[in-house]
Amino acid sequence: MPQARGLRQVAWFDCPGGGQVHVEGNIAYIAHIEDGDGTSIVDVADPAHPRLLAQVPAPKGYHAHKVRSANGLMLVNRERIVHGAQGRGGLGIYDVSNPAKPREITHWYCDGIGVHRFTFDGRYAYISPELDGYRGNIVMILDLADAEHPVEVGRWWMPGQWIAGGEEPSWHGRQHRCHHPIREGNRLYVSYWHGGIAILDIEDMTAPKLVSRFGWSPPFPWPAHSAVPVPFTIHGRRWLICADEDVDRQPAGAALEMAAFLWLVDATDEQRPIPVASFQVEGLHGQRHPLMTGCHQPVELVRGTEIPVAWFAQGLRIIDIANPMSPKEVAYFIPDAPNPAIRVSTNDVYEDDRRLIFVIDRVRGMSILERT
Repeated sequence: MPQARGLRQVAWFDCPGGGQVHVEGNIAYIAHIEDGDGTSIVDVADPAHPRLLAQVPAPKGYHAHKVRSANGLMLVNRERIVHGAQGRGGLGIYDVSNPAKPREITHWYCDGIGVHRFTFDGRYAYISPELDGYRGNIVMILDLADAEHPVEVGRWWMPGQWIAGGEEPSWHGRQHRCHHPIREGNRLYVSYWHGGIAILDIEDMTAPKLVSRFGWSPPFPWPAHSAVPVPFTIHGRRWLICADEDVDRQPAGAALEMAAFLWLVDATDEQRPIPVASFQVEGLHGQRHPLMTGCHQPVELVRGTEIPVAWFAQGLRIIDIANPMSPKEVAYFIPDAPNPAIRVSTNDVYEDDRRLIFVIDRVRGMSILERT
């Protein structure tokens, strides 16, 4: 039986494991994680009885595990994961004005491996492509005013990434790379893996400018997965919710008795963001765990001070940040391990306008939850 406190499962939807779930109105879009599984479009108007409307295939050899929708468009990443796979990476762009009949508008191609994570505001896509000539993913802004002909508006990379331009990285391999750009106003908050977190000024989207960069790896061994801006002040100050991902320890084998966790960062002075608190699920520190036991991904659209966070093998945790100096857990939900897995792998979470919480497992299935 699922373990829960403060949350009730409204429904469980059987589907392949997912990398991301996004809900717009009464439609849930689930981007599946395994090669070729594609994207499911699900009617959740009656959350107790989710109903599959359509499935969009993905090209073999490519991740299509991230999805966004707005203004009748659905965007799905295409990131090569099999060496020698046919085709090219980029973004699949679909007309979903009728969600039951999605229609591909175009495939925006890029050289290199393709796109990892991204966000989309209905016109601009803020993406993380890995391009030929660069070491690791960079930041790029695409204009989809004409969805059939996306246009690159601007790009930014960490100095040292543009190896075709003669730059030399000071880090090993792809340790510094764009993972996840999130927009709030005229800023992009960009997690940069072991390169920490960058705040970019995009008032002029053609020339993003670095405002500041900060991080804690080292000494902490995990990469920065997300930097989520809180769109309102708390006690008159601006805040970021920053998640490390419990993967890719650098150096390998470091901090074996710890698992990745969540940070609260005071970004009121954005030139000098200050980490002021952290949160870890009780009982994880002091024991050895396999990777993907700890933190992964907070909800990206913050609606209040109770923050749903996908915590890999610890399921969904609701963290109250009303006092950002002392975040505390107020609810949790750990589903049964989906067949054939031996433990859960809660990968992504979305909270919709109804305050329903949609949680996707990396191996199989989506839970729809409500607070009790």
